[in-house]
Amino acid sequence: MNDAYIPRDPVSEPSDTSLRLAFFRKLQTVSTKIHATSNLDEIMLDLGMEFCDLLHCDRFTLYAMDHEKDYIVSKVKTGLTTFRDLKLAVSPHSIAGYVALTRETLNIADVYDEAELQRISADLRFQKGVDQRTGYRTREMLVAPLISVESHDLLGVVQFINNRDGGPFSSIVLEGVKELCDTLSVAFSQRMKPPQLVRTKYDGLVADGVLAAGELELAVRSARQKGLPLEEVLLDQFQVRVPDIGQSLAHFHHLPYEPFKAERMKPVELLKNLKRQYVQEAGWLPLEDGKDGLSVLAHDPERVMGARVVNQIFPKAKLLFRVTTAREFQQTVDQFYGAVGDSSSVGELLSGMEEGDEEFDSAEVPEAVENELVKLLNKVITDAYRQGVSDIHIEPLPGKGKTGIRFRKDGTLVPYIEIPAAYRAALVARIKIMCDLDISERRKPQDGKIKFKKYGPLDIELRVATIPSTGGVEDVVMRILAAGEPIPLDKLGVLPFNLDRLRATVEKPYGLFFVCGPTGSGKTTTLHSVLNYLNTPDTKIWTAEDPVEITQKGLRQVQVNRKAGLDFATVMRAFLRADPDIIMVGEMRDKETVGMGIEASLTGHLVFATLHTNSAPESVVRLLDMGMDPFNFADALLGILAQRLAKRLCGKCKQAYHPGAAELDLLLTEFCSELQHTASFQKDAKASRATVLAGWRERYGGEDGRFTLYRAVGCEECNKGYKGRVGLHELMLGTDRVKKLLQEHARVAELLAAALEDGMLTLKMDGIEKVLLGITDIKMVRAVCIK
Repeated sequence: MNDAYIPRDPVSEPSDTSLRLAFFRKLQTVSTKIHATSNLDEIMLDLGMEFCDLLHCDRFTLYAMDHEKDYIVSKVKTGLTTFRDLKLAVSPHSIAGYVALTRETLNIADVYDEAELQRISADLRFQKGVDQRTGYRTREMLVAPLISVESHDLLGVVQFINNRDGGPFSSIVLEGVKELCDTLSVAFSQRMKPPQLVRTKYDGLVADGVLAAGELELAVRSARQKGLPLEEVLLDQFQVRVPDIGQSLAHFHHLPYEPFKAERMKPVELLKNLKRQYVQEAGWLPLEDGKDGLSVLAHDPERVMGARVVNQIFPKAKLLFRVTTAREFQQTVDQFYGAVGDSSSVGELLSGMEEGDEEFDSAEVPEAVENELVKLLNKVITDAYRQGVSDIHIEPLPGKGKTGIRFRKDGTLVPYIEIPAAYRAALVARIKIMCDLDISERRKPQDGKIKFKKYGPLDIELRVATIPSTGGVEDVVMRILAAGEPIPLDKLGVLPFNLDRLRATVEKPYGLFFVCGPTGSGKTTTLHSVLNYLNTPDTKIWTAEDPVEITQKGLRQVQVNRKAGLDFATVMRAFLRADPDIIMVGEMRDKETVGMGIEASLTGHLVFATLHTNSAPESVVRLLDMGMDPFNFADALLGILAQRLAKRLCGKCKQAYHPGAAELDLLLTEFCSELQHTASFQKDAKASRATVLAGWRERYGGEDGRFTLYRAVGCEECNKGYKGRVGLHELMLGTDRVKKLLQEHARVAELLAAALEDGMLTLKMDGIEKVLLGITDIKMVRAVCIK
């Protein structure tokens, strides 16, 4: 390496020989670890802390030269299990790029000191974007080139940030970095040789470019720590596609990969002597006896072939082994034997229900028909739960029309099955029996609840509503209650800016906080996440809910029962006598409950509640219209969070693209249309638009300032390019400006303008930010942000 701009230490360097010996002893240990690594990703991701401890610095980055030699590239962790490549041009416009261009070592005392950078090169600039996004302050920087000992080609660049001792890095460190670079250069030269042959079942993922070697190592460690199968970790945490794992297994075992096929026929003759339990334990399954031989499916064919049990069961057959993933093997087992707790598939159950002219009376159903209906309904509920369905819609047609069953998945209704008309009354009667409703009452709506554990294999609850419809039939809607653990607050999908404001607001000791939105927008889920954040051993939390969907240890939860006279207002009065710190009320829909909530918040309690309103400012006006005292309400209000659920793009098939100027301008126009009532926008709309665009480029733009958006494609695991949902949030805080407007009973437009000037993002603005993050697309945002 050539020495370039390397200022001397401002104080005399320690002459203690023992200090130098200790440093180079540690350097020798690190060098040994470098030579023990198997690839570049391992050096980048696993040895970073070792380098930082050696050089006594905060951060380390290792850049490798790309194939075109125009860029240097580093792999950066963006989450627990996710990575992205950081690319820098070989040019004088960045510090690492300048070192790559000139092959000179730089030891900079303060990267923000423009004069110091100008002394090195007039074109040199420090890229401040990362510091601005993270709040981290970069000071010192030591950057050195990696040069091949044999060919003298540039292999990469090492970068060390912020000397923990303060000031420029010492001469001992500079001497050590030269040796470290030589070691890394040798390692780089060796690792850049052609990849070796596949050695383990999942190495094919690296060979095919599905995963980096470092990511596979990380997955192996994660699986070991959590005690989970590696395949499960790859699928669920690293978002590897099932077919990619199948191909890797095929490479390793030298056998054809057999994916799961929903249309596959059950081979009854081949399975007649094979019990389900044996098949799952042995790990093999006969598929079909064709002209070429008997196809046998296995997720670990070496073990199956070694045991030679298949040869004994089918002694005369020519065996053709096929490999599949463990997940697809289980799917095939369920397909052939029925899911756990089910004796038959839906198709088999329906095939036993023949069309008939006579409808079965709900009061006198033959025992055989009753048994078939019980099995069918259990299967419908089990399938719905396993597919992540929120609601089951049973829709009978009058006359001889069939009864349709549809599932609501990710907010969209999708057809499931149709049942012959003769069974419609008996099916509805069966549902009514399960939730203790009156089977003779068909003229009035009824509602109830099914505890499915009594009837099927799942410990879940369903909320049931029956509604009489045209033609003397009854519709049924069953909602699967989202029982389970609360989602951590930082996993809700709230933008970092909003998350900080939300935490600061709910941590206050008393006041009133609302979450609003339509039915099914995730209000209860959000409130339970907030309660989970506040749930500590020294806090008493009471909740009144209808129904209690999510349970938490440490919460005292009350189920509202209006028939018994236990409504929200009655429960609230009881809570105030029970020494609470925090009260959560499932819904505030009447003047009495809201009034008690305001009173409780003003007497030193933290009160949370939900509202069925469209936006945060509208919620305030709605409550005032109920007759609330504006001064008391303004004093009590901490904030209002409005939310919607938009469809999330499927992570496996979404397609990246760079938006054109017209598309970006349209996004910007939609975003800024929300700001039109604010004083700053009315004063200078053009400057406001420019400010918004500059902020986007800072947060979401790439190295070249271009944005990357994604479009829906569609694959076997999603619904037309979408899978799951993401929350859009509108957080209005009870600032002094908002409280003053509340006391004056201001209009919605005035409250909206004040909230926006205080930093609020409307639902659509939040959605557009999530479009720029690549989580959803503008079509889905528009669908849920209709005014």
